Amino acid sequence: MKPQLAVVMDPIESILPHKDSTFAMLLEAQHRQWNINYLRPGSLNVADAKPFADSAALSLRDQTDDWYTHGRFTPRNLAEFDVILMRKDPPFNIEYIYATYILELAQQAGALVVNPPAALRNFNEKFSITRFPHCCPPTLISREPEKINSFAEQHGEIVVKPLDAMGGESVFRITLNDTNRASIIEQISQKGQRTVMAQKFIPEIYHGDKRILLVNAEPVAYALARVPPRGEFRGNLATGGRGQGVPLSEQDRRICMQIKPLLIEHGILFAGIDIIGEYLTEINITSPTCIRELDLQYGLNICAILFDHIETLLD
Repeated sequence: MKPQLAVVMDPIESILPHKDSTFAMLLEAQHRQWNINYLRPGSLNVADAKPFADSAALSLRDQTDDWYTHGRFTPRNLAEFDVILMRKDPPFNIEYIYATYILELAQQAGALVVNPPAALRNFNEKFSITRFPHCCPPTLISREPEKINSFAEQHGEIVVKPLDAMGGESVFRITLNDTNRASIIEQISQKGQRTVMAQKFIPEIYHGDKRILLVNAEPVAYALARVPPRGEFRGNLATGGRGQGVPLSEQDRRICMQIKPLLIEHGILFAGIDIIGEYLTEINITSPTCIRELDLQYGLNICAILFDHIETLLD
């Protein structure tokens, strides 16, 4: 019997299929002749302690226009699915947390949720690096402008970013002679009402912010170095960064080995870590990207590795 796969994702009509990692996963499932079900965003709900969502059968075409067709949406008990891919992008807000509660009910009913809801709640992609301080640049997490300003004065040049965003959104570089330093810190911390992360600026960012993908805690042999465009320090592809494949360095592999036990312990099947220079800067388990770019540059099929492992868990 063909496995039943459901996917929680942002609206499928809004994706860029040639770059979208969720789309790559769904193409692999379709290649394996799995039944694919698209869960309408925002439709997760609980009725009489059972998890439901509006679901429609989904078929895909690997092209840049007219890339999907879905059927009529009908309510489905999430316990009916063998595998549920949780691929909703941040912001990591209270609605995201509620979604993990609902998916946890599906997990308790027997569905394999990738990645596990408890892990999604507990491992914020930025905060999680504090478990590995020996791998990280000098880092401060605080909502107090005075502490952030003192951190900037200590290190001379820093980067500040919110804990709940993605894609380079609201990431600022601050120098000591920046006349807007106080305003930036005030704005990003919302005058002391929002906790943010500050890190010492790493000049190696200009050689690329490396995204390393790990499947079942094992790293793919190549990383995607996201190189900032001219006049920019952010390498995120969403901000115009250029993706350049590079083999993993020995330091990259050492950091992956440090993280491996954590991923295994919490059942995290697909993760993406970010490394700038010699330093770990993020651990992303919500919706890691860069599959399609690495597949194209190196003739890989990263999703096949992932689904091979998922199938062993379904046996």
